[in-house]
Amino acid sequence: MYGIIDCDNCYVSCERVFRPDLEGKPVVVLSNNDGCVVARSNEAKALGIKAGTPYFRLGQLFPQAKIAVFSSNYELYGEMTSRVVSIIRAEAPAYFRYSIDECFVCFRGMEGMDYKAWGEMLYRKIRQWTGMPVSIGLGPNKTVAKVASHFAKKFPGYRHCCLIDTEEKRRRALQLYPVEEVWGIGRRLAAKFHARGIHTADQFRRMRDADIRALGSVVAVRTAIELRGTPCIGERDYDADPDSISCSRSFGSPVMTLQDLSESIASFTAQAARKLRRHGLLAAGANIFAQYGTACEDTWTS
Repeated sequence: MYGIIDCDNCYVSCERVFRPDLEGKPVVVLSNNDGCVVARSNEAKALGIKAGTPYFRLGQLFPQAKIAVFSSNYELYGEMTSRVVSIIRAEAPAYFRYSIDECFVCFRGMEGMDYKAWGEMLYRKIRQWTGMPVSIGLGPNKTVAKVASHFAKKFPGYRHCCLIDTEEKRRRALQLYPVEEVWGIGRRLAAKFHARGIHTADQFRRMRDADIRALGSVVAVRTAIELRGTPCIGERDYDADPDSISCSRSFGSPVMTLQDLSESIASFTAQAARKLRRHGLLAAGANIFAQYGTACEDTWTS
């Protein structure tokens, strides 16, 4: 059995820990340099605020809304999520961090335990000790656990923890789960599935492996196998040295001259180089890009 613990609206939740008066109110967190929206509370999503909305347009698009706006504070977010992971480490037999706000756990050798009770206990402990709300999904493999976490997040009746441990539960969940939400299925691949009349995760898992491979990749085939209930995606050290390093930013105000753009690119390159040195790595090449326009329709790459 596998589980995944996902911090709900992570950046927003971190800010609310220190501003409990903002519970139930629309909150957004901006990207570096206050360029655009990168995190939204459920209330902000209900207003119609989209991820990537430029900061300067919030007042234009939502003139009557009282939206709390925060600059991103990644040191805070890293510290808060590390506290969450420390609790998971103490309560889980094995864990591996997937991203800043997600952590997998594995219960190998602990068959027969009450997984649902464990998940609800863990939620209460994390909430009480850190103030962070989390959603917990439990399933026979990591992909199904990700599906379960979606239902734990969306439906209060699960009490923040959804367990998919039978074929019937898995079938019903996948019938309701859009294929574009499946872990590892991007927009382009989802569009190919839609063109074939495949709209749910249940329809996807029923496809022939050869058909999936023709549309996607071997990774998509492994995902389908996991949705059928068989563990297929191996363990991975997500904290290992990265295969690539990037440093990208949205500008808080328009950049109008080539000199300003050059200075910004030089600064971002220096930050990427610091990350590279911290891991003791050597880069085989570098890719520098810049985008302009509200929809980023044009791109130069060198």
